[in-house]
Amino acid sequence: MSQRSATFARFTWSCLLVVAVVFAPARVMGQTPLSLEAQATPVIPRPANVRVDAGTFRLTPTTRWSATDGDAAVLRIARDFSARIKRSRGFAPLQARDTKEAAIRFAIDRKATLANDEGYLLDVTPRGVTITARAPAGLFHGAVTLWQLATANDGKGATTIAAQHIDDAPRFAWRGLMLDVARHFRSVDEVKALIDQMALHKFNTFHWHLTDDQGWRIEIKRYPELTRIGGCRIPAGAAGRDADGKPHPYCGHYTQAQIRDVVKYASDRYITVIPEIDLPGHAQAAIAAYPQLGVIGTRPPVSPDWGVNPSLYNVDDGTFKFLEDVLDEVMALFPSRDIHLGGDEALKDQWIASPAVQAKKHELGVKNEMQLQSWFMGRLATYLQQHGRRMLGWDEILEGGIPGDAVVMSWRGTQGAIDAARAGHDVVLSPAPDLYFDHVQSDRADETPGRLAVMDLKHVYDFETMPTVLDAGQQAHVLGAQANIWTEHQRTNQRVQRTAFPRAAALAEATWTPVARRDWADFLQRMAVMQARYRGAGFDASDSAFAANFKVEPQGDGRARVAIDTQSGFGTLRYTMDGSAPTPQSPAYDQPLDLAVAGQTIVATAFAGTRALAAPRRFVLDAHGLRARRSTALRQCKGGLTLRLEDDAPRDGERAVVDVDLFDACWIYPQADLDGMATLSARIGQLPFNFQLAHDSDKVVTRPATMPGGALEVRLDSCSGPLVATLPLAPARVSPALTTLVAPLPKTQGRHDLCFTFASGTHDPLWMIDEVALLPRP
Repeated sequence: MSQRSATFARFTWSCLLVVAVVFAPARVMGQTPLSLEAQATPVIPRPANVRVDAGTFRLTPTTRWSATDGDAAVLRIARDFSARIKRSRGFAPLQARDTKEAAIRFAIDRKATLANDEGYLLDVTPRGVTITARAPAGLFHGAVTLWQLATANDGKGATTIAAQHIDDAPRFAWRGLMLDVARHFRSVDEVKALIDQMALHKFNTFHWHLTDDQGWRIEIKRYPELTRIGGCRIPAGAAGRDADGKPHPYCGHYTQAQIRDVVKYASDRYITVIPEIDLPGHAQAAIAAYPQLGVIGTRPPVSPDWGVNPSLYNVDDGTFKFLEDVLDEVMALFPSRDIHLGGDEALKDQWIASPAVQAKKHELGVKNEMQLQSWFMGRLATYLQQHGRRMLGWDEILEGGIPGDAVVMSWRGTQGAIDAARAGHDVVLSPAPDLYFDHVQSDRADETPGRLAVMDLKHVYDFETMPTVLDAGQQAHVLGAQANIWTEHQRTNQRVQRTAFPRAAALAEATWTPVARRDWADFLQRMAVMQARYRGAGFDASDSAFAANFKVEPQGDGRARVAIDTQSGFGTLRYTMDGSAPTPQSPAYDQPLDLAVAGQTIVATAFAGTRALAAPRRFVLDAHGLRARRSTALRQCKGGLTLRLEDDAPRDGERAVVDVDLFDACWIYPQADLDGMATLSARIGQLPFNFQLAHDSDKVVTRPATMPGGALEVRLDSCSGPLVATLPLAPARVSPALTTLVAPLPKTQGRHDLCFTFASGTHDPLWMIDEVALLPRP
């Protein structure tokens, strides 16, 4: 379908409002006065121990630094710090000719009293700065803290840093992010930009999801078809065809030289890269390249579908030889102890139906297919052990018996981590939905596509890694936590960046900072500074937590009350009525605005002092907006598997975004005011139903067509209520663009729920609503 562009910072207010809301008493947004520490130490994650002292240190272009004993790692860390200051403040502190002239000292002291090798001591006095650690990783983290202190304001030139003593070390050893590049590929530079931000938040693990049904992204020299065939797919729908209707493949992979480059780039920032080669499921791209690896023997396409595909590796010795060959090349590229082998969502239907697989199961004497998967994973875990490596897998590897010394990554909630820790296995917490960053972070209309429900900034901040039900011995097996950036719906790098941060900043603090030191209000104060750092780096972090939301309540007689707030409640909201962007001098919002419904434009932004926390948001208060609802403002009838999806065209650029329940495409316009309404318009479109729902496919509701081509049906009060409008789909079927349909409404008084369903006779294409509007009688 065609583009329906929407500028990020500008939306009509019908996209953002819920009409006829019940207004609570107005809450004036205001800032909590900055604590002394938040002013002196605007650092994320919050250090474990801080003592603020008297005085300040001045960092200027003449400041010099030294590195103890000319150690190569220490020199690299000091030079990295200097380069970051150059990018942020416009000048680079230079290396001192001797230690006496150095105002900043980077030092390794193997005997330093610190909690672990990632810890550091940072002393700032009016005379100078000393960073001490017992290992390079800790020294790097200390340098990052000093960089954050030096960028507390977003100006250029010299700056001052409050005198203080910081004694800091992480709470957990595993602090990670996972990036899925199989669904949507990211370039080397884009991956490096993400790793850079990870380093500046003291993450130490980058989990790289390199293979899946939709693409094989890592060069394996022994098996070139993996990237030649497995690295390309034909996207579903209009995005998979060019202007002439010919297939347009979506391709991408990393050469081994590029992999080594990324691994070194991360290593220089003390981040370990963990590769994932997913098996025995999520294997369709590999089987498309080499069909003999599959169960059924025929070549499937590289999948254009999201969800759980049925393709599995077979259990033949030849397949294990292939996998061992792949792992040999993977281990040569990645020095990490842990190699992730997936193990998740492996539907057993093909194994169950295969005589060869069943014969193998009986030969091995295993009782069921989960135990067969345990044998499959265990064989490869043993191979990794023989090469000094350790298998990491999703929590399904617990079922049927966990192999060897495998580490469990718990994604189906936290129970997998609890069970594995009790069994003596190391675990990483990565539960859905809490740390699945493909979930949207707000219900705003300008939010990136993804899964609903909302996992907002505070939800991530409040996540507690350590399950309280474990005893002290079991808790020792909890390595830490990571968030996962699945990219089925994150087509662009901008979306990946918005999806990741600032929620990753919240996770960084949740995994680094002691529980007693975590404080949401204090975190928000420091986030105001971090948001400015993102902008300065050109990193497109989301501002959803701080963006202005508008709610309107009609008052009659052509007037309405407009309330404004933000998700976080932090900062001072300021607004204008002339369409211009607010400034720190604009009026502060302190109560709902009583306005005429006459096309007035309101623009609002939250500020922390003079610093804007988000891009300005605007809406136009007009009669159409009072009666129109975008899909993001409609209510899902059931909410079984609700996604925020984008249109399938254009191939590049912005696309329309809609909310739809894959199980039951049905929407409610709640309490629509039908007084004087004569006509209903609906802007609709169609998407390919490219979703593999496995054993949930029987949950999809299909309504029989009531006319040739089907219709959008509108019912009064409930989805079984009287039919009040029928809008034939025939005009929309022949158009790849969004189509506006119009139908008359019977004369109806008062407020009523309106239920919208598509009676089309099939679930493919997936019909969706972009906007519905009520039109008055002339």
